[in-house]
Amino acid sequence: MVDMKANPYFLSDEDCAWVEDTIAGMSDEEKVGQLFFQLTESQDEGYLRNLMEKYHLGGCRYNGMPGKKVQEQNRILQTYAKVPIFIACNTEAGGDGACVDGTPIGSGVKIGATGKEEYAYALGKMSNEEAAAIGCNMAFAPVCDIVYNWENTEIICRAFGNDPERVAKMSAAYVQGAHTIPGFACAAKHFPGNGQDFRDAHLANNVNYFDVDEWDATYGFVYKTMFDQGLDAIMAGHIMLPKYAKAINPDLKDEDMMPATLSPEIMQGLLRDKMGFNGMVVTDASHMVGMTDRMTRKEMLPRCINAGCDMFLFFNDPDEDFDTMLTAYKDGTISEERMQEALTRILALKAHMGMNKKSVEELVHTPETVEATLSREEYVQMHKTISDEAITLVKYKDKDVLPITPERYKRIMIVHVKAAESGMGTLMKLMGGGSQKTAAQLLQEKLCAKGFDAFIYESPLDKMKKQMEAGEKVDLNIYFAGKNAIKDFVSEMDLVITLCDVSSGRPVFGMSKGGGEIPWYVFEVPVIAVGCGQPTMLADIPQSRTYINTYDAKSDTFDALVDKLMEGPDAFKGTDPIDSFCGLFDARL
Repeated sequence: MVDMKANPYFLSDEDCAWVEDTIAGMSDEEKVGQLFFQLTESQDEGYLRNLMEKYHLGGCRYNGMPGKKVQEQNRILQTYAKVPIFIACNTEAGGDGACVDGTPIGSGVKIGATGKEEYAYALGKMSNEEAAAIGCNMAFAPVCDIVYNWENTEIICRAFGNDPERVAKMSAAYVQGAHTIPGFACAAKHFPGNGQDFRDAHLANNVNYFDVDEWDATYGFVYKTMFDQGLDAIMAGHIMLPKYAKAINPDLKDEDMMPATLSPEIMQGLLRDKMGFNGMVVTDASHMVGMTDRMTRKEMLPRCINAGCDMFLFFNDPDEDFDTMLTAYKDGTISEERMQEALTRILALKAHMGMNKKSVEELVHTPETVEATLSREEYVQMHKTISDEAITLVKYKDKDVLPITPERYKRIMIVHVKAAESGMGTLMKLMGGGSQKTAAQLLQEKLCAKGFDAFIYESPLDKMKKQMEAGEKVDLNIYFAGKNAIKDFVSEMDLVITLCDVSSGRPVFGMSKGGGEIPWYVFEVPVIAVGCGQPTMLADIPQSRTYINTYDAKSDTFDALVDKLMEGPDAFKGTDPIDSFCGLFDARL
């Protein structure tokens, strides 16, 4: 069922024997525990010890925290693990996906804009060197999705772009970089491929609509390239692939169509049988609606293992989910053959990573390693270099707007365009994440340091909100008197920067009545629109005549942006890795 001597394991006879002997010596509870990745909720030693001794986990993930705390948690987990565990991180854009004091390197779309595979290699190497220093051994990365739908906000910033060849080469380069770290593995995501449906699998169904030939030439090409590169594992997405599933099983009815994580046609028929993938498969998070809306959770847990997934990502309630899977194994819902296959892949990967031969001290380094590794100057410089080469001048219709200088445009108004606040945004504020500088404040600071008199636009609704928060009577006239003479409006500034700071969803402009939120005034005063989140803001402000994508709002990125604005159009080196015009003819006008 599993060739432990073949790609990606390449095990010796001794390691094969360890896998077989370890499985043979496991209790039913220990076998079932290996199927689970859990998201830790505390760093308390008693809690972590209980996770390992009661549930016998195969792997763990955790929420963001400083590197030394992650390292201490990981040491505790490995200390109480009978079989060493996978400890995964989301280093898809940098070491800050492993710990909050890790180094950002660059998102997929940002690196895609440079067109340079060596930066994808650096991302895989540098971010995971930081991850390994704190005791992690697996990246839930790279993101191998392809951007075909600009309205797909789930992966628009995370994928390397819309060209399958570029995605394949950069994804492979990421894995090459990560594999320079001894004992480190990658789980590429999200098989069979996100990027077509406008819906987010966290919140709804997600569908890949390609037929067999289209999929083979695009997503299939990407994954085949990855397999040849020695990809260790795959994260299966909650994504339906209906045309391929029906090609494999012509009797499959529409009402029986499942996301890949629950589909034997995709996980077994396509991934294993047709593509020959021999590595391990872990599901995407099991709380996502793309998975949970198909059946009861009690049915879902064993169904994903029977479909061909080897590991299940995250308990809902630990006792309930563990008992559900254990019962399914004991009553034969999960067959002995399927359990043996899953366990063999899990333990073979651990043996391939050398985990079976390492002490706790070798699995998790000392605290000094954290200090010596995090935020190395070479990592910081790589982020600066990528920022410099990625920033893209997408649209430039007013040819004389650039360069900007304090002599030409002393007074600059920054209009901060944001998305509707999500539940996660609210949570970050409650946790103190809202206390840092906003993107607009950071850009204002950078411009003022160069001699500009930059100020942030305050909308009528913002003014009314302040009155309300202060307990004052709200003056509705502030809003209804928003219109004024054009000459009065433009007299306050020499240039406007519309800063679109939207990482998810669509931008919200408020109920503008002649105010500054929406750049209706592109022929009245020079306007530069900047997307510092999703690179698709031209869909919402197609009237913009100068549009730039920076791909993030980090300090080094804005340093590079301001320098390029002052140097002129020839300073922009990035090329559009997606269609930032979003297929809309009017966005090009």
